[in-house]
Amino acid sequence: MAGIYVHIPFCLQKCTYCDFASFPRELGRQESYFACLYREMKGRGEQLKDYFFDTVYFGGGTPSVVKPEYIEGAIRQLKSCFDISPAAEITLEVNPATIDGEKYAVYKRAGVNRYSIGLQTGYDGELRRLGRVHTAKDFLLACSLLKEERKSADILIGLHDQTEEQLKKTIDLAIAGGVEHISMYALTPEPGTPIYTDYLNGELPDGDEVADLYDAGRAYLKEKGFLRYEVSNFAKEGCESRHNYNYWKWGEYIGFGVSASSFIGTRRFTNAFTIGEYIDAVILNRFPEISSEEIGKEDAKFETIMLALRTERGLNVNEFNVKTGGDFFKEYAAALKSQEKFLAVSPDTVRIREEYMYVQNHIILAFMKEDGEGA
Repeated sequence: MAGIYVHIPFCLQKCTYCDFASFPRELGRQESYFACLYREMKGRGEQLKDYFFDTVYFGGGTPSVVKPEYIEGAIRQLKSCFDISPAAEITLEVNPATIDGEKYAVYKRAGVNRYSIGLQTGYDGELRRLGRVHTAKDFLLACSLLKEERKSADILIGLHDQTEEQLKKTIDLAIAGGVEHISMYALTPEPGTPIYTDYLNGELPDGDEVADLYDAGRAYLKEKGFLRYEVSNFAKEGCESRHNYNYWKWGEYIGFGVSASSFIGTRRFTNAFTIGEYIDAVILNRFPEISSEEIGKEDAKFETIMLALRTERGLNVNEFNVKTGGDFFKEYAAALKSQEKFLAVSPDTVRIREEYMYVQNHIILAFMKEDGEGA
């Protein structure tokens, strides 16, 4: 099983925290972009004829800002070029302000069966400050429109003067919209984004405050029936994102469009980061890759461990040993010993204890050091 990611780099307005490949001034290039997107898909079809895909994810940017027929065309092209499960999870990211009944009808006809809705916060003032083009009311209207569908909401923590009470009210708003899945991410101010200035000026919560917000949000989500299955992702039973789980299991995936990354076999590669570069490459019958690397055996081991430890289930030791041909407990004895306070270890599984999940980075790094020069 493998996954497909499709990047839609268009949006109405750049959010103050956005560091993704999204271009609000280039909405007029939709037709040429999608023509190249379909062409790239066709070009990869022969290479991946032996692969079976069970998830498709449209991210961005804002996929719901483009003409819905382009999304429908992309799904049609994928199904004609690749072996995709009839029961595939097909997710579309949407901004609440850019979806309506006509678009939804096209999405449903095309086979979209899961929606990831960018809520971020339930407070309109903060939404404006973040550069979002929707309101809390827009979110509820979008959820009402999508009431029959699987839905996820994105929520940010670490916003300006954010309190635990505000976070809980945002979670309540998401639940009122009928979502079965919530992704709760810590805001990461990246250099070059407008919000980075606020970070430098001390206008955003510090690390300890963000950790407290996370703990409060996690506890509240659990109380509401949303169980954490990955450090930033919570879902009602049976409603986890299959597409994201593939990443965390170190599964293979192919990405299409600007800035899309892929991992096939032992090779990881990434597409061009601008629409112009991407289109130029495809028109010249070239794959629009700008970087490529082979993942060595020791890097593969570490990445498998790193991704697994982000999840509530942790690392399946038997699967790791079969996949790598190694002996996990023997190879990583020193790391296990140094991090034993933070880990729950059984003969079959190693996972980070619930109370330490949010501060996982230094725990995981111990396993990279164990590999020495090979990692």
